[in-house]
Amino acid sequence: MDLGTIWFILWGVLWAVYFILDGFDLGLGTLLPFLAKTEDEKRTFYNAMGPFWDGNEVWLITAGGVTFAAFPTTYAVMFSGLYSALMLLLFALIIRGVCFEFRSKVESPGWKKLWDACLFIGSFAPALLLGVAFANIFKGIPIDQDHIFQGTLFTLLNPYGLAGGILFVLMFAHHGALWLAIKSEGSLRERAFAMAAKLWPIMAGWIVLFLVFSMFATNLFSNYLRWPLLLAILLIPVGGLVLTKVYAAKARAWAAWAASAAVIGGTALFGVMGIFPALLPSSINPAFSMTIENSSSSPLTLSIMLGVALVFVPVVIAYQIWNFRTFRHPVTKDDLDYEEAY
Repeated sequence: MDLGTIWFILWGVLWAVYFILDGFDLGLGTLLPFLAKTEDEKRTFYNAMGPFWDGNEVWLITAGGVTFAAFPTTYAVMFSGLYSALMLLLFALIIRGVCFEFRSKVESPGWKKLWDACLFIGSFAPALLLGVAFANIFKGIPIDQDHIFQGTLFTLLNPYGLAGGILFVLMFAHHGALWLAIKSEGSLRERAFAMAAKLWPIMAGWIVLFLVFSMFATNLFSNYLRWPLLLAILLIPVGGLVLTKVYAAKARAWAAWAASAAVIGGTALFGVMGIFPALLPSSINPAFSMTIENSSSSPLTLSIMLGVALVFVPVVIAYQIWNFRTFRHPVTKDDLDYEEAY
């Protein structure tokens, strides 16, 4: 396996890890207006996200950094062609980060409602935009022979792109509901499980519809027809869907959340491997696509990066394992008594 292919696989895995980890707190923020009834319950939401959200976004920076360093031409085309969508994503993530700091600064119901609304927007919008962006990548974006994006933000808001956005919102909301079941107690935990149960059939049905839509709107299945063994990737999201339902019914929150992570990660990897060896397929002409061959860095750069990744990625993973172990307990009244707990 050549270095370009290795980095393509790592690129896909890093995006999948980001969707899994940041997905649950984006889902939590999206569910805030629908599940939190009291001030203590709202603060439980914030505390359930607080120790994790900024660490989770490290994987977004890592995935973007890998795109820049390993596939610089793809990075240039992606961040120029999708500039408007990515700026909206950035502003939404900034708004969400500010909410954690500002909400508790003024003891006013109106002030807190403002930041609760901002948390919802700053969670729902990134989930939707990420889904729209990656669905368009799976479908192919209008790149011409000079690798220039021939379209606007509204070009991305096509039926398939919007279907991908809805898919991400549903997966993240379901993932967030299960995380809330892990981090809450009493009636809020029961409502979290109930919300996950309501979202599961909608999410499962939408995944099936999205796969059928993909058969007609994309070339994702061409690689799977060429190399049928790759279809084993589908076992990850399908198995995750089944196990999520089973474990949630038994109120085994951690196991259900892990299975939900398999659904998100498997879905992302299915799409990434479907476009291989392209990173940005062109909808104008496949010959104009950004691929491993025409966009990767030099072999020396890829070799050095691989050595760096083998050293530092395990460090990041070790930190996150420590973080999840340290803050794995449900949010209690004692946590809420300390205003800066999140």
